[in-house]
Amino acid sequence: MDIALQAGLIMLVAVPILLIIGVPISIGIGLSSTLAMALILPFENAMVTSAQRLFIGTNSFSLLAIPFFILAGNIMNNGGIAIRLVNCAKVISGKLPGSLAQSNIVANMLFGAISGSGVAAAAAVGGTMGPLQEKEGYSKEFSAAVNIASAPTGMLIPPSNTLIVYSTVAGSVSVSALFIAGYIPGILWGLGVMIIAGIMAKKEGYISKDSYSLKRGLMVFLDAIPSLLLIVIVIGGILKGVFTATEGSAIAVVYSLVLSFIYRALKPKDLPRILLDSARMTAIVIFMIGVSSIMSWVMAFTNIPQIIANALLGITSSKIIILLIMNVILLVIGTFMDPTPAVLIFTPIFLPMAESFGMHPVQFGIMIVFNLCIGTITPPVGPILFTGCKVGSVSIEQVFRRLIPFFIVTAVILLLVTFLPELSLALPRLLDLVK
Repeated sequence: MDIALQAGLIMLVAVPILLIIGVPISIGIGLSSTLAMALILPFENAMVTSAQRLFIGTNSFSLLAIPFFILAGNIMNNGGIAIRLVNCAKVISGKLPGSLAQSNIVANMLFGAISGSGVAAAAAVGGTMGPLQEKEGYSKEFSAAVNIASAPTGMLIPPSNTLIVYSTVAGSVSVSALFIAGYIPGILWGLGVMIIAGIMAKKEGYISKDSYSLKRGLMVFLDAIPSLLLIVIVIGGILKGVFTATEGSAIAVVYSLVLSFIYRALKPKDLPRILLDSARMTAIVIFMIGVSSIMSWVMAFTNIPQIIANALLGITSSKIIILLIMNVILLVIGTFMDPTPAVLIFTPIFLPMAESFGMHPVQFGIMIVFNLCIGTITPPVGPILFTGCKVGSVSIEQVFRRLIPFFIVTAVILLLVTFLPELSLALPRLLDLVK
């Protein structure tokens, strides 16, 4: 048997086995990749090369944005910023059917646009909106489903840690272009969820008893402006070239920290806990990137991406069919793998094939992240699904039936993102970020 095929089979078989027996995915990827490398190279060389790839994979200036955005998100979650965004969302969506559910969706979009974390949005916004919805007669299952379905918008609407990871593995793909490209698909996701939530709320008679006068609504909006300004400062500064995405992430930390102290919602004694939580989350993500770099090296050395491409092209030469197959594979992978390792593993496999069909790497980045965002709200792994269920005090079995209409609408939007390039590329082209 060809040595490349043997190495590929080792990774293909070892990773699922290690996951089944409970080994963390990062350890499973690292062990299987190193074992495959030891088959290709002498043992000592394999160990040295694995260590080098682990270091090289994380030695990127742009990756520094990830710990800063994680820290900024945790500060916002604890610093009184989330509640102001929720109140602002209630003003925006106050007249819509099921207004509290609609407020939850808008708040998740706003919070995600500041923190870049779907899990943080599900926890912060869901924890605030859930009791309010229950008080007005909304069922727990409906409230949890709306919160879970809308939280992933924060992974598409910038800043997005997943898009930063994609930019590092895809090569010369601008983080700024990816950030701007995520706006329309992310907003479409949110609007799709709002439409389904409105239909369900109208059918079940969920009418809000809370209304805002013009004066009160204006006061709430003004109170949220300092929090919303963070979006303008960070994204505007990146687009204008005032600072890079990494520098913008550091500015987000300083701004959110100062704002939290001004709101008096954060105390100095809270900082060690927030820093420790952020360090833990960062370590998980960065280590995952490092070990995935070992796997990427093995795949490139053994020509596995080309083998897979040839296999798909052997089935059909139709661009539409192959893109649909890619989407199905990514949707399945997303159900049991976190977005970060999935992006790191499948970008080198699918991106060259997508580019051969004329797909822009920015559009492909949005497509792959959109797929994996759906995976975050589906079992068995689904981090946003589990977070939303925990916050909403419901079981997965109770909420899953309610999520089915949301899965359908997000799948339709995914197809639009896949086959309508301008949904991803119109804004970057307008701002001269892509050709």
